[in-house]
Amino acid sequence: MGETPSRFDELASRAGKWLGLSTAAPERHTTAVVADRFDRIAWRDTYEQSAGLRDLAEELNERYGHTTSHTTDYIISHATDYIISHATDYLTGYTTDLLADAFLAAYKVSPRLRERAEMDPSRLVNHQAITSLLDSSEFAELHRETAGDPYAAAMAVLAQASALRRMLEHSRHAQEQAEQARKAQQSADDAATAVSEALQQADEDGMAPAPAADAVQEAIEAAESAEAAAGQALQTAAQALTAAAPGIRTTARTAAAKAADAVREEAALMRAWGVGPGQLERMPYEQRARLAERLRTSRLAEWAELIGRFRQMAGGERARKVENATGELVGVTLGNDLSRVIPSELAGLGLPALRAVFAARYAAGELMLYDSQGEQTTGQGAVIACVDTSHSMYEAGPGGVTREAWAKACALALLDQARDAGRDFVGILFSAADKLQVFRFPADEPADVVRVLDFAETFLGGGTSYQRPLSAAGELLEEEFDDAARMRGDIVMLTDDDCGVTEEWMRGWNDAKHRLGFRVFGVAIGAPRVAEADSVLDALCDNLRSIEDLTDVHAVADLFRVI
Repeated sequence: MGETPSRFDELASRAGKWLGLSTAAPERHTTAVVADRFDRIAWRDTYEQSAGLRDLAEELNERYGHTTSHTTDYIISHATDYIISHATDYLTGYTTDLLADAFLAAYKVSPRLRERAEMDPSRLVNHQAITSLLDSSEFAELHRETAGDPYAAAMAVLAQASALRRMLEHSRHAQEQAEQARKAQQSADDAATAVSEALQQADEDGMAPAPAADAVQEAIEAAESAEAAAGQALQTAAQALTAAAPGIRTTARTAAAKAADAVREEAALMRAWGVGPGQLERMPYEQRARLAERLRTSRLAEWAELIGRFRQMAGGERARKVENATGELVGVTLGNDLSRVIPSELAGLGLPALRAVFAARYAAGELMLYDSQGEQTTGQGAVIACVDTSHSMYEAGPGGVTREAWAKACALALLDQARDAGRDFVGILFSAADKLQVFRFPADEPADVVRVLDFAETFLGGGTSYQRPLSAAGELLEEEFDDAARMRGDIVMLTDDDCGVTEEWMRGWNDAKHRLGFRVFGVAIGAPRVAEADSVLDALCDNLRSIEDLTDVHAVADLFRVI
């Protein structure tokens, strides 16, 4: 007659555990950092734009990655249509998930990790790696530079590439055990599903109690065996991961420190060249990457520190000239500026009876003050930097700084000066009479950073001619006067050579100066004789100085107070 109903009911009761597991299995995640839809979009877009990230992902996947049926199932059930269409190069294994986690940890303002129990077993090594990364003090330094900036976060991942390789190499055994645990867990899930299917089949077919009980009994035993195997596999994986953890932690700290240095260095390089955070945020990824590569690999990288110091000095001088600093005393006036009160007024404070009078006059602005005349900006027209790029400018002075580098650093600071004052800037590169390049930066247009770099990087070579660049500068100021009626431009001549001009040209030059009211400042770089009283440059300039120490940016500080 078969099994009794009570026997079958007992088996059905035992199967209840597996029924619950098959219908309410917890979601197991393949990424350790909790991310919302917008975070995932940021990673996807950055990954698609960064050839470096894609190349690194491909390399790591070839060496360490595993493409599994579970990965495919995860993609199909969780990814967007876009990611599904790019599945072969987007989510091919745990190594790419590790890159995604490293990116999100750096990018998110407040990165949060999932609990270890929520992770897919095959991603336990990733979870340990990101946990070690976030727990390090070095990561806190890195995160200050990368939070909210997808480009900087991607750069941090690439800077950690060698460390990630070491981490994956040292955790090979742990990863193999984790993969075995994943397979065992999948088998346990499949066995739980088999129990549910056996009970459902028995109910649908109206099977006799004995055959139905046998099928359910077999499914339950298989589930119990799979559960035990999965538990053992997880324990083995945990032991392997524990053994690998110290090495992972050490490598994570090293990786974070290296990445922080790389991101800081690039940020400093960008700042030195006047590329602000806002401009970088608006710049497409590939353009920003090309710009960074150009700055790192060309000779411009050698000038970054000098340019940064020039710009810092010039900014400080601009601030000074608007602080109402005292200058030449020209008389006495009335007011309430206590820093300029004359001594006889202050003497009244020593008499109690006169203190109330002092307070009343202070409130009314009727105290007697020294009247002074500080340095005033007189320029309204364009600021024009004429930079000598003859062969001799390539010569290095003390500290290894070339005359060209010093001149162009000064010129770039003058560019900042002009933009701060709402004035046009023109950079004129010159050498021999037949070699001239003009770079114009109108005040009402953003200064294109690529154009700035072209100006800084161009070197003409050859001899030296004064007439050609100064004539070009005069024509530009004449054009500005005709178009906008602006006068009083400023020309700064940066050179290391002295050369003759014709009398006829000199007469025309003086006429243009008188008519347009522009000033000419000369800087003789590393060549004291050029600044002598009988030199041609001295005759051309209203103000001339000689620079011998090319490491000193303060020798021309006064220029930035009067231009």
